[in-house]
Amino acid sequence: MSYVRPVVFLACLFLVGPVLAQGKWTKLAAFPEPAEELLGASAGGKMYVFCGLAPGWKPIGMVYEYDPAGDKWTKKKPMPLASHHVSFTEYKGKIYAFGGFVLPQSGPAAWVPIDNAWEYDPATDNWKALAPLPTKRGSPVAVTVGDKMYVIGGATTLPGSSAVHPARPHYSVGAVEEYDPAANTWRARAPIPTPRNHATAGVVNGKIYVIGGRATLPGSSAVHPARPHYSVGAVEEYDPAANTWRARAPIPTPRNHATAGVVNGKIYVIGGRVGGAFVSSGSSNVGIVEEYDPATDAWGSPRARMPSARSAMSSGTWGGKIYVTGGEGQDYVSMFAFRALEAYDPGANTWTVLPNMPVGRHGLAGAVVGNHLHMVSGDVQSAGTGVHVHTDSH
Repeated sequence: MSYVRPVVFLACLFLVGPVLAQGKWTKLAAFPEPAEELLGASAGGKMYVFCGLAPGWKPIGMVYEYDPAGDKWTKKKPMPLASHHVSFTEYKGKIYAFGGFVLPQSGPAAWVPIDNAWEYDPATDNWKALAPLPTKRGSPVAVTVGDKMYVIGGATTLPGSSAVHPARPHYSVGAVEEYDPAANTWRARAPIPTPRNHATAGVVNGKIYVIGGRATLPGSSAVHPARPHYSVGAVEEYDPAANTWRARAPIPTPRNHATAGVVNGKIYVIGGRVGGAFVSSGSSNVGIVEEYDPATDAWGSPRARMPSARSAMSSGTWGGKIYVTGGEGQDYVSMFAFRALEAYDPGANTWTVLPNMPVGRHGLAGAVVGNHLHMVSGDVQSAGTGVHVHTDSH
Protein backbone atom coordinates (compact mmCIF):
# COMPACT_ATOMS: atom_id res chain seq x y z
CA MET A 1 0.00 0.00 0.00
CA SER A 2 1.66 3.21 -1.14
CA TYR A 3 1.28 6.30 0.99
CA VAL A 4 0.52 9.33 -1.14
CA ARG A 5 -0.49 12.78 0.01
CA PRO A 6 -3.77 13.53 -1.74
CA VAL A 7 -4.18 16.47 -4.07
CA VAL A 8 -7.12 17.54 -6.16
CA PHE A 9 -5.97 16.74 -9.67
CA LEU A 10 -8.14 16.85 -12.77
CA ALA A 11 -6.59 13.97 -14.65
CA CYS A 12 -6.53 13.40 -18.37
CA LEU A 13 -6.04 10.22 -20.35
CA PHE A 14 -3.08 9.93 -22.67
CA LEU A 15 -1.99 7.20 -25.05
CA VAL A 16 1.11 6.18 -26.87
CA GLY A 17 0.93 4.32 -30.16
CA PRO A 18 3.74 1.75 -30.17
CA VAL A 19 3.29 1.12 -33.89
CA LEU A 20 5.33 4.30 -34.42
CA ALA A 21 9.09 4.32 -33.94
CA GLN A 22 8.97 6.89 -31.16
CA GLY A 23 5.23 7.14 -30.64
CA LYS A 24 3.52 10.25 -29.38
CA TRP A 25 1.28 11.31 -26.54
CA THR A 26 -2.17 12.45 -27.51
CA LYS A 27 -4.49 14.21 -25.12
CA LEU A 28 -7.85 12.50 -25.11
CA ALA A 29 -11.12 12.99 -23.28
CA ALA A 30 -10.47 14.03 -19.68
CA PHE A 31 -11.04 11.43 -17.00
CA PRO A 32 -14.22 12.62 -15.26
CA GLU A 33 -13.20 12.35 -11.59
CA PRO A 34 -9.92 13.13 -9.81
CA ALA A 35 -8.58 10.10 -7.97
CA GLU A 36 -5.48 8.08 -7.18
CA GLU A 37 -4.59 4.44 -6.51
CA LEU A 38 -6.90 3.44 -9.36
CA LEU A 39 -7.25 -0.03 -10.82
CA GLY A 40 -7.62 -0.77 -14.50
CA ALA A 41 -8.76 -3.73 -16.55
CA SER A 42 -9.72 -4.32 -20.15
CA ALA A 43 -12.49 -6.43 -21.65
CA GLY A 44 -14.18 -6.48 -25.03
CA GLY A 45 -11.87 -3.86 -26.53
CA LYS A 46 -12.66 -1.28 -23.85
CA MET A 47 -10.90 -0.13 -20.72
CA TYR A 48 -12.51 -0.05 -17.28
CA VAL A 49 -11.28 2.01 -14.35
CA PHE A 50 -12.35 1.02 -10.85
CA CYS A 51 -12.19 2.16 -7.25
CA GLY A 52 -9.53 4.53 -6.08
CA LEU A 53 -9.03 7.10 -3.35
CA ALA A 54 -10.52 10.57 -3.52
CA PRO A 55 -8.72 13.49 -1.85
CA GLY A 56 -8.56 12.86 1.88
CA TRP A 57 -8.05 9.09 1.48
CA LYS A 58 -11.75 8.55 0.93
CA PRO A 59 -12.43 5.26 -0.89
CA ILE A 60 -14.66 5.55 -3.92
CA GLY A 61 -16.58 2.92 -5.84
CA MET A 62 -16.59 4.63 -9.21
CA VAL A 63 -16.54 2.69 -12.47
CA TYR A 64 -15.85 4.29 -15.83
CA GLU A 65 -15.66 2.73 -19.27
CA TYR A 66 -13.39 4.20 -21.92
CA ASP A 67 -14.09 3.49 -25.58
CA PRO A 68 -10.90 4.11 -27.61
CA ALA A 69 -12.81 4.14 -30.90
CA GLY A 70 -15.03 7.03 -29.86
CA ASP A 71 -12.64 8.66 -27.36
CA LYS A 72 -15.47 8.71 -24.85
CA TRP A 73 -15.85 8.05 -21.14
CA THR A 74 -19.10 6.54 -19.87
CA LYS A 75 -19.97 6.37 -16.21
CA LYS A 76 -21.14 2.90 -15.25
CA LYS A 77 -22.79 1.47 -12.18
CA PRO A 78 -20.52 2.00 -9.18
CA MET A 79 -19.15 -0.84 -7.15
CA PRO A 80 -21.72 -1.75 -4.49
CA LEU A 81 -19.20 -0.98 -1.76
CA ALA A 82 -16.65 1.80 -2.13
CA SER A 83 -13.23 0.28 -1.40
CA HIS A 84 -9.57 0.39 -2.39
CA HIS A 85 -6.62 -1.99 -2.75
CA VAL A 86 -9.01 -4.46 -4.37
CA SER A 87 -7.58 -7.20 -6.56
CA PHE A 88 -9.03 -7.71 -10.04
CA THR A 89 -8.84 -10.45 -12.65
CA GLU A 90 -10.68 -11.08 -15.92
CA TYR A 91 -12.41 -14.27 -17.06
CA LYS A 92 -14.52 -14.78 -20.18
CA GLY A 93 -15.22 -11.11 -20.66
CA LYS A 94 -16.25 -10.48 -17.06
CA ILE A 95 -14.21 -8.76 -14.37
CA TYR A 96 -13.89 -10.17 -10.86
CA ALA A 97 -13.04 -8.13 -7.76
CA PHE A 98 -11.74 -9.59 -4.51
CA GLY A 99 -11.01 -8.13 -1.08
CA GLY A 100 -9.87 -4.60 -0.37
CA PHE A 101 -10.13 -2.02 2.39
CA VAL A 102 -12.88 0.35 3.58
CA LEU A 103 -12.93 3.12 6.16
CA PRO A 104 -13.99 2.29 9.72
CA GLN A 105 -17.49 3.34 10.72
CA SER A 106 -16.07 5.48 13.51
CA GLY A 107 -12.77 6.56 14.98
CA PRO A 108 -9.60 7.78 13.24
CA ALA A 109 -8.93 7.11 9.58
CA ALA A 110 -7.70 3.58 8.95
CA TRP A 111 -8.25 0.70 6.56
CA VAL A 112 -10.59 -2.17 7.44
CA PRO A 113 -10.03 -5.36 5.40
CA ILE A 114 -13.11 -6.85 3.75
CA ASP A 115 -14.18 -10.19 2.30
CA ASN A 116 -16.21 -8.86 -0.61
CA ALA A 117 -16.23 -10.69 -3.92
CA TRP A 118 -17.98 -9.27 -6.98
CA GLU A 119 -18.53 -10.07 -10.62
CA TYR A 120 -18.91 -7.18 -13.05
CA ASP A 121 -20.45 -7.83 -16.46
CA PRO A 122 -19.53 -5.00 -18.85
CA ALA A 123 -22.13 -6.15 -21.37
CA THR A 124 -25.04 -5.53 -18.98
CA ASP A 125 -23.35 -3.04 -16.62
CA ASN A 126 -24.36 -5.16 -13.64
CA TRP A 127 -22.62 -6.14 -10.44
CA LYS A 128 -23.33 -9.47 -8.80
CA ALA A 129 -22.33 -10.40 -5.27
CA LEU A 130 -20.43 -13.66 -5.05
CA ALA A 131 -19.68 -15.99 -2.19
CA PRO A 132 -17.50 -13.98 0.20
CA LEU A 133 -13.75 -14.35 0.18
CA PRO A 134 -12.95 -16.66 3.13
CA THR A 135 -10.07 -14.50 4.40
CA LYS A 136 -10.59 -10.76 4.78
CA ARG A 137 -7.67 -8.86 3.26
CA GLY A 138 -6.53 -6.03 1.07
CA SER A 139 -3.78 -5.85 -1.55
CA PRO A 140 -3.71 -9.54 -2.48
CA VAL A 141 -2.88 -10.75 -5.97
CA ALA A 142 -5.59 -12.37 -8.07
CA VAL A 143 -4.93 -14.43 -11.18
CA THR A 144 -6.93 -16.69 -13.47
CA VAL A 145 -5.64 -20.11 -14.48
CA GLY A 146 -7.92 -22.21 -16.65
CA ASP A 147 -11.44 -21.86 -15.30
CA LYS A 148 -10.49 -21.02 -11.70
CA MET A 149 -9.29 -17.90 -9.93
CA TYR A 150 -6.71 -17.69 -7.18
CA VAL A 151 -6.41 -15.01 -4.51
CA ILE A 152 -2.99 -15.04 -2.88
CA GLY A 153 -1.48 -13.16 0.05
CA GLY A 154 -2.40 -9.64 1.04
CA ALA A 155 -2.51 -7.54 4.18
CA THR A 156 -4.82 -7.70 7.16
CA THR A 157 -5.05 -6.55 10.76
CA LEU A 158 -2.79 -7.47 13.61
CA PRO A 159 -4.32 -9.78 16.23
CA GLY A 160 -6.64 -7.76 18.44
CA SER A 161 -6.95 -4.92 15.95
CA SER A 162 -9.92 -4.09 13.75
CA ALA A 163 -8.17 -2.04 11.09
CA VAL A 164 -4.92 -1.49 9.21
CA HIS A 165 -3.28 1.91 9.44
CA PRO A 166 -1.00 2.39 6.42
CA ALA A 167 1.70 4.05 8.53
CA ARG A 168 1.55 1.50 11.35
CA PRO A 169 2.27 -2.23 11.61
CA HIS A 170 0.11 -4.69 9.73
CA TYR A 171 0.09 -8.41 9.07
CA SER A 172 1.00 -10.25 5.88
CA VAL A 173 -1.41 -12.99 4.80
CA GLY A 174 -0.33 -16.41 3.54
CA ALA A 175 -3.80 -17.66 2.62
CA VAL A 176 -4.47 -18.97 -0.88
CA GLU A 177 -8.09 -19.41 -1.89
CA GLU A 178 -9.49 -20.78 -5.13
CA TYR A 179 -12.73 -19.48 -6.60
CA ASP A 180 -14.85 -21.56 -8.98
CA PRO A 181 -17.11 -19.18 -10.95
CA ALA A 182 -19.27 -22.03 -12.27
CA ALA A 183 -20.23 -23.19 -8.77
CA ASN A 184 -19.72 -19.88 -6.92
CA THR A 185 -17.68 -21.67 -4.29
CA TRP A 186 -14.36 -21.20 -2.55
CA ARG A 187 -11.90 -23.73 -1.28
CA ALA A 188 -8.74 -23.25 0.69
CA ARG A 189 -5.53 -24.27 -1.01
CA ALA A 190 -2.01 -24.70 0.25
CA PRO A 191 -0.82 -21.39 1.76
CA ILE A 192 2.06 -19.57 0.16
CA PRO A 193 5.24 -20.43 2.10
CA THR A 194 6.27 -16.77 2.38
CA PRO A 195 3.29 -14.62 3.41
CA ARG A 196 3.46 -11.24 1.71
CA ASN A 197 1.45 -8.33 0.38
CA HIS A 198 1.84 -6.09 -2.64
CA ALA A 199 3.49 -8.91 -4.56
CA THR A 200 3.90 -9.40 -8.28
CA ALA A 201 2.42 -12.50 -9.89
CA GLY A 202 2.63 -13.95 -13.38
CA VAL A 203 1.16 -17.02 -15.02
CA VAL A 204 3.35 -19.10 -17.34
CA ASN A 205 2.26 -22.49 -18.68
CA GLY A 206 -0.53 -22.88 -16.15
CA LYS A 207 1.59 -22.16 -13.09
CA ILE A 208 1.58 -19.08 -10.90
CA TYR A 209 4.82 -17.33 -9.99
CA VAL A 210 4.74 -14.95 -7.03
CA ILE A 211 7.70 -12.58 -6.84
CA GLY A 212 8.66 -9.83 -4.43
CA GLY A 213 6.40 -7.81 -2.18
CA ARG A 214 6.97 -7.15 1.47
CA ALA A 215 6.71 -9.22 4.61
CA THR A 216 7.66 -9.22 8.26
CA LEU A 217 11.21 -8.99 9.46
CA PRO A 218 12.55 -12.24 10.95
CA GLY A 219 11.36 -12.41 14.54
CA SER A 220 8.68 -9.79 13.99
CA SER A 221 4.93 -10.27 13.70
CA ALA A 222 4.18 -7.24 11.57
CA VAL A 223 5.22 -5.07 8.66
CA HIS A 224 5.75 -1.41 9.52
CA PRO A 225 5.80 0.54 6.25
CA ALA A 226 7.68 3.49 7.72
CA ARG A 227 10.46 1.37 9.25
CA PRO A 228 12.85 -1.26 7.91
CA HIS A 229 11.06 -4.39 6.82
CA TYR A 230 11.66 -7.38 4.66
CA SER A 231 11.51 -6.85 0.91
CA VAL A 232 10.79 -10.37 -0.25
CA GLY A 233 13.40 -12.07 -2.40
CA ALA A 234 11.64 -15.43 -2.44
CA VAL A 235 10.12 -16.66 -5.69
CA GLU A 236 7.46 -19.29 -5.20
CA GLU A 237 5.69 -21.34 -7.85
CA TYR A 238 2.18 -22.63 -7.34
CA ASP A 239 0.83 -25.57 -9.33
CA PRO A 240 -2.98 -25.39 -9.16
CA ALA A 241 -3.39 -28.94 -10.47
CA ALA A 242 -1.27 -30.47 -7.72
CA ASN A 243 -2.01 -27.82 -5.07
CA THR A 244 1.66 -27.55 -4.27
CA TRP A 245 4.16 -24.77 -3.80
CA ARG A 246 7.84 -25.04 -4.46
CA ALA A 247 10.62 -22.58 -3.91
CA ARG A 248 12.34 -21.33 -7.01
CA ALA A 249 15.54 -19.37 -7.46
CA PRO A 250 15.25 -16.14 -5.46
CA ILE A 251 15.29 -12.85 -7.27
CA PRO A 252 18.82 -11.39 -7.10
CA THR A 253 17.53 -7.99 -5.98
CA PRO A 254 14.68 -8.21 -3.43
CA ARG A 255 12.41 -5.19 -3.76
CA ASN A 256 8.95 -3.74 -3.47
CA HIS A 257 6.91 -1.39 -5.66
CA ALA A 258 8.40 -2.95 -8.81
CA THR A 259 6.57 -3.68 -12.04
CA ALA A 260 6.80 -6.76 -14.23
CA GLY A 261 5.88 -8.10 -17.64
CA VAL A 262 5.81 -11.51 -19.31
CA VAL A 263 7.31 -11.83 -22.79
CA ASN A 264 7.87 -15.15 -24.57
CA GLY A 265 7.42 -17.18 -21.40
CA LYS A 266 9.90 -15.21 -19.33
CA ILE A 267 9.16 -12.79 -16.50
CA TYR A 268 10.90 -9.42 -16.36
CA VAL A 269 10.96 -7.57 -13.03
CA ILE A 270 11.69 -3.88 -13.47
CA GLY A 271 12.61 -1.09 -11.07
CA GLY A 272 11.13 -0.72 -7.60
CA ARG A 273 12.46 0.14 -4.16
CA VAL A 274 14.90 -1.45 -1.80
CA GLY A 275 14.56 -0.49 1.84
CA GLY A 276 11.44 1.19 3.20
CA ALA A 277 8.00 1.00 1.67
CA PHE A 278 7.71 4.77 1.22
CA VAL A 279 10.04 6.90 -0.86
CA SER A 280 10.44 9.09 2.23
CA SER A 281 11.35 6.27 4.64
CA GLY A 282 14.91 5.43 3.75
CA SER A 283 14.24 3.54 0.53
CA SER A 284 16.24 3.72 -2.67
CA ASN A 285 14.81 3.45 -6.15
CA VAL A 286 16.52 1.11 -8.58
CA GLY A 287 16.49 0.77 -12.34
CA ILE A 288 17.50 -2.88 -12.18
CA VAL A 289 15.91 -5.31 -14.65
CA GLU A 290 16.05 -9.03 -13.94
CA GLU A 291 14.84 -11.86 -16.17
CA TYR A 292 13.41 -15.07 -14.79
CA ASP A 293 13.00 -18.19 -16.94
CA PRO A 294 10.50 -20.59 -15.34
CA ALA A 295 11.59 -23.39 -17.70
CA THR A 296 15.11 -23.48 -16.27
CA ASP A 297 14.40 -21.87 -12.88
CA ALA A 298 17.19 -19.41 -13.51
CA TRP A 299 17.68 -15.69 -13.34
CA GLY A 300 19.66 -14.47 -16.30
CA SER A 301 22.66 -12.22 -16.33
CA PRO A 302 21.97 -8.56 -15.52
CA ARG A 303 19.86 -6.86 -18.17
CA ALA A 304 20.08 -3.30 -19.41
CA ARG A 305 18.96 -0.97 -16.66
CA MET A 306 15.91 1.21 -16.99
CA PRO A 307 17.18 4.73 -17.76
CA SER A 308 15.03 6.29 -15.02
CA ALA A 309 15.32 4.50 -11.67
CA ARG A 310 11.84 4.67 -10.13
CA SER A 311 9.12 2.86 -8.24
CA ALA A 312 5.31 2.67 -8.09
CA MET A 313 5.08 3.02 -11.85
CA SER A 314 2.61 1.58 -14.33
CA SER A 315 3.41 -0.67 -17.26
CA GLY A 316 1.86 -2.52 -20.15
CA THR A 317 3.12 -5.21 -22.52
CA TRP A 318 2.46 -5.05 -26.25
CA GLY A 319 4.23 -6.37 -29.31
CA GLY A 320 6.95 -8.09 -27.30
CA LYS A 321 7.95 -4.92 -25.46
CA ILE A 322 7.27 -3.66 -21.95
CA TYR A 323 6.28 0.01 -21.67
CA VAL A 324 6.94 1.70 -18.33
CA THR A 325 5.63 5.14 -17.43
CA GLY A 326 5.06 7.36 -14.43
CA GLY A 327 6.23 6.44 -10.96
CA GLU A 328 7.91 8.00 -7.95
CA GLY A 329 11.48 9.24 -7.85
CA GLN A 330 13.81 10.81 -5.33
CA ASP A 331 17.03 12.75 -5.08
CA TYR A 332 18.91 14.33 -2.19
CA VAL A 333 16.46 17.20 -1.77
CA SER A 334 13.02 16.08 -2.88
CA MET A 335 10.66 13.39 -4.03
CA PHE A 336 8.90 13.75 -7.35
CA ALA A 337 6.57 12.12 -9.86
CA PHE A 338 8.04 10.95 -13.16
CA ARG A 339 6.91 11.85 -16.65
CA ALA A 340 9.28 9.42 -18.35
CA LEU A 341 8.01 6.75 -20.76
CA GLU A 342 10.53 4.06 -21.59
CA ALA A 343 10.16 0.85 -23.55
CA TYR A 344 12.14 -2.31 -22.89
CA ASP A 345 12.78 -4.82 -25.67
CA PRO A 346 13.81 -8.11 -24.01
CA GLY A 347 14.90 -9.65 -27.31
CA ALA A 348 17.43 -6.92 -28.02
CA ASN A 349 18.01 -6.10 -24.33
CA THR A 350 17.63 -2.41 -25.09
CA TRP A 351 15.65 0.51 -23.73
CA THR A 352 14.10 3.17 -25.91
CA VAL A 353 13.35 6.57 -24.42
CA LEU A 354 9.97 7.66 -25.73
CA PRO A 355 8.18 11.01 -25.44
CA ASN A 356 7.56 12.02 -21.85
CA MET A 357 4.07 11.75 -20.42
CA PRO A 358 2.69 15.33 -20.37
CA VAL A 359 2.28 15.36 -16.56
CA GLY A 360 4.34 13.39 -14.06
CA ARG A 361 2.17 10.96 -12.09
CA HIS A 362 2.34 7.88 -9.90
CA GLY A 363 -0.29 5.51 -8.56
CA LEU A 364 -2.02 5.63 -11.93
CA ALA A 365 -4.10 3.02 -13.73
CA GLY A 366 -2.92 1.54 -16.98
CA ALA A 367 -4.05 -1.00 -19.54
CA VAL A 368 -3.28 -2.01 -23.10
CA VAL A 369 -6.33 -1.77 -25.36
CA GLY A 370 -5.69 -2.65 -28.97
CA ASN A 371 -2.27 -1.26 -29.84
CA HIS A 372 -2.30 1.65 -27.42
CA LEU A 373 -1.11 1.98 -23.85
CA HIS A 374 -3.57 4.04 -21.82
CA MET A 375 -2.64 5.81 -18.58
CA VAL A 376 -5.30 7.33 -16.38
CA SER A 377 -5.30 9.73 -13.42
CA GLY A 378 -2.79 9.20 -10.59
CA ASP A 379 -1.13 11.70 -8.28
CA VAL A 380 1.28 14.48 -9.16
CA GLN A 381 2.61 14.62 -5.59
CA SER A 382 4.88 11.95 -4.21
CA ALA A 383 4.99 10.58 -0.69
CA GLY A 384 6.47 12.83 1.95
CA THR A 385 6.68 16.63 2.07
CA GLY A 386 8.63 17.43 -1.08
CA VAL A 387 6.84 18.07 -4.37
CA HIS A 388 8.68 18.14 -7.67
CA VAL A 389 7.35 17.36 -11.13
CA HIS A 390 10.17 15.81 -13.12
CA THR A 391 10.62 17.59 -16.45
CA ASP A 392 14.10 16.54 -17.57
CA SER A 393 14.68 14.29 -20.54
CA HIS A 394 16.10 10.85 -19.78
